Amino acid sequence: MFADPDAQLALRMCWQNASVSTEQDRVDVRGVVSFVVIAYLPTWLLTLPLWLTGEGLSWTWAPVVLLVMMFMPAVAALVVSKWISPSAKPLRSIGLTNPGGIKKWWPHILVAWLGPPLAMVLALLVGYLLGIYKADWTGFSGLTEQFGTGVIGAEPQTSPGMLALIQIAQVFGLGWLQVIPALGEELGWRGYLVQALLPLGQPGAFLTTGVLWGLWHGPVLILGFNYPTVPIVVAFMMMMCFCILVGTLLGWLRLATGSVWPAAIAHGFLNAAAGLTIVFSQAGYAVDNASVGLLGWTGWIVLALLILVLMLLGKLPVRFHVEQSGIARGVNRRSRR
Repeated sequence: MFADPDAQLALRMCWQNASVSTEQDRVDVRGVVSFVVIAYLPTWLLTLPLWLTGEGLSWTWAPVVLLVMMFMPAVAALVVSKWISPSAKPLRSIGLTNPGGIKKWWPHILVAWLGPPLAMVLALLVGYLLGIYKADWTGFSGLTEQFGTGVIGAEPQTSPGMLALIQIAQVFGLGWLQVIPALGEELGWRGYLVQALLPLGQPGAFLTTGVLWGLWHGPVLILGFNYPTVPIVVAFMMMMCFCILVGTLLGWLRLATGSVWPAAIAHGFLNAAAGLTIVFSQAGYAVDNASVGLLGWTGWIVLALLILVLMLLGKLPVRFHVEQSGIARGVNRRSRR
């Protein structure tokens, strides 16, 4: 019990004020605008060869261009945190390091590792139940058709089941190789931008970051990246919707752990899990990202349900423990910005 009435009032205010920023009360406009400019311009310039060659995403060096693009948000975050809006601890401010180190967030590794592939399978199941995704869950005929394996004439080839097992093992194993490129994006979008926009509240931060993240893909979306079967305007809208939904889940990992690493791991395995749409597909039916998998609208149902579950469990918005100064010093305030 507090004998001092002022201390009691301070304690009540600490718990009631759930919208106050833990680090700042206003968005650092200069830092955010600088981040967006630095993240966008080099990325978009990198795509020029895709246009100038006339080959687009089929250009031989296109995978290299896409890989380098992924590191531009990290460059922007580091530049802003180090020089434009300097932080006393720039690496900590963008989540590359955190108080307590890996001990604080290692339990989330399992969620980040297994969550995206399992979510992808659920998305495919939803698409299958709705009649959108034509699946061959046990015969893997679509995978056989894609890779030209199976039994051709009298020559024994890798069986469809073994090929599927190899592909699934690669998702859960070699997916770790996707984490470093994914870290390039996550340091920017979740590491810096979500944190910088928290004065808008967590919903506002996730929404704004998702829109900017989606638009950042603009030059390659125009070339048919992810959504080649729909009009360009629709592709932009779909990419933003996807980025808002998946960005909310990645943002939850970032804020709940204080580190960007779990979000980077989840992002890496999200990319790795994209191949599962082919693994379970049925031969003779093309897979359309606009309607199938987590990129498609049927997958958004799964992403939205996951967000709802986090909200019902009280995990989202994320609660912060803040130590106050002055009369309320030492009191933990739980903020749901």
